[in-house]
Amino acid sequence: MSLWPRITGGIFVALLLASCTLHQPQTAAPPGPLPEQFAGAIDHGPPLERWWEQFGDPRLNDLMAEAFDRNLDLEQAYARLAQFEALAQTVSAAQWPTVDVQGAAGRVRQQGLFGAKTDDSYQLSAAAGFELDLWRKLASRSKAARLEVLAARQDLAALYLSLSAQLADLYYLAVEQRSQLALVDDTIASFSDTLQRVEDRYREGLVPALDVYQSRQNLAAAEAARPLVVARLAAAEHAIAVLVGRVPDRSVAGRLAELPALEKAFPVGLPATLLQRRPDIAASLSRIQAADARVGAAIAERFPAFNLVAEYGGASNDLGSLLDSPNIFWNLLVNLAQPVFDGGRRKAEVERNRSLFRENLGNYHQKVLQALQEVEDALVQEQTSSRRIGLLEKRVVATAGSLRLSTERYLQGISEYLPVLTAQVDHAEAQSALLEARRQRVVARISLARALGGNWMESAISARLQGSGAKGSRP
Repeated sequence: MSLWPRITGGIFVALLLASCTLHQPQTAAPPGPLPEQFAGAIDHGPPLERWWEQFGDPRLNDLMAEAFDRNLDLEQAYARLAQFEALAQTVSAAQWPTVDVQGAAGRVRQQGLFGAKTDDSYQLSAAAGFELDLWRKLASRSKAARLEVLAARQDLAALYLSLSAQLADLYYLAVEQRSQLALVDDTIASFSDTLQRVEDRYREGLVPALDVYQSRQNLAAAEAARPLVVARLAAAEHAIAVLVGRVPDRSVAGRLAELPALEKAFPVGLPATLLQRRPDIAASLSRIQAADARVGAAIAERFPAFNLVAEYGGASNDLGSLLDSPNIFWNLLVNLAQPVFDGGRRKAEVERNRSLFRENLGNYHQKVLQALQEVEDALVQEQTSSRRIGLLEKRVVATAGSLRLSTERYLQGISEYLPVLTAQVDHAEAQSALLEARRQRVVARISLARALGGNWMESAISARLQGSGAKGSRP
């Protein structure tokens, strides 16, 4: 019996065996049943996409567009995406034949019957190789690489979401600090006016020197607070500049608006839709699938590998007759490699990939639970911030009345200066706390929008990739 029938018969049997799946792909389900709705939600309508536009601030919208175009973290993420795409192309190339062309030319001197003879030597050949992917080893590796590309793109979408929330947070921090600075300046002016009145009354002999010192103490404390507010404002403005890809510059933020009132509740949708809206969850799921594909590739690595090798070419002493029929040579081989003993390396690699799958599955479950927690926490923070603002507004009214009455009684000589001193400090603190609470409500809204995810990032990514003319490149 000739060799070729045996080879072809062996390949046929291997193809039949390959029809049986070596690895059954595993799926990932959420950790337990999801709640039907968010406990703290008021509006269960679909969440807003470009959520920052609800604030109605054109300057913030412009900064968002600039950050999406110039942010350096995004630029690095696009470069990482390009790397994963190139790696996936490299891995997928193993599923295709390889073809090499080789040529050689030289002079050969050798002994013959009639003495030494020198001849020219020419050779030209093409060699091809191809691995039969009977066990889907190469296909599984290619699938894992493509899923890593998808995960990298979903990481990019998560970065867009994080960047938008960070920029909005810094923007309204700068707005608050600008308002705090105006409040400090008003307080300093008010305390200066009060000190002038106290000094006038002291010169008239109506009040003791202690009142003057206490009034100066209040004014000095207010003046000492101003550099801290200036520093916080400058830090926020510098951070905004860096986020939009500029050198630290306090003019980037421009003229800041007021803190938004946020009278309407933010629509949150349903927990079931959260898994499709959170890019970090989607990236975690893609990595689970990639890990599962690598398990299949590791299992296939333990089975025989079949490689087809072919060569065709010619050799001659005359370059003109190199490819003439008498000088042509060719060969076709089938190589079979079956692992026999490797010290348990391939088996351990299968177990390693299975453990990696379980690790990614645990990470996926954790991200789902954390996403639900982030939404619920943000809803509670927004509601409690609203209640706190109402209480602080009452406190500001009360401290303003207390300051007015205590000042009138002091100037009329009915009471001492200590109630005025206390009322001034309380009123300034109440106004500052109210500003901070209003910003905290905006922060809660930003946190809620970030926790709910979105799909607007995909359009931004697609537009940038298409505009660049090459995937992963910055325009």
